[in-house]
Amino acid sequence: MTAIDGAFIRDVLFGVAALAAGIGIFIACRALANLFARVNGTLDEVDRQIAAVSGPVVETLGHVGGIADTADATVARLGAVVGTLEGVATGVGSTAKLASEAIGPALVNIGATLSGVTAGLRRLVSGKKRDLPVVPVDGEPSNV
Repeated sequence: MTAIDGAFIRDVLFGVAALAAGIGIFIACRALANLFARVNGTLDEVDRQIAAVSGPVVETLGHVGGIADTADATVARLGAVVGTLEGVATGVGSTAKLASEAIGPALVNIGATLSGVTAGLRRLVSGKKRDLPVVPVDGEPSNV
């Protein structure tokens, strides 16, 4: 037999260390593979549950979207109706002002005429002559 020299022992020790490191890396990779397998199974279960819920959620969101569209259309119509009502109110206000301006002087003239007729009837019935105030057409008495 030959003598075992230091280089041979060193090479054997490096080989054993490399083998131990390889076995450690293998065990770590095996543990990671088991962990990833469990995570993959959990994610598959989450996907199945989301798939089961997604149908009703999509349907509900479709209904909510339809309701929102209907509400938007209704608000737009109400806005148009309010605009039309504002226009009508403005027109009615203008018409009322014009009617007031047109009828006001006529009512004053009717009042003045009735006042004159009443005074004339009073004079006719009582037989007294007295000076009657002169009421012009615009309804205000004059100083004449």
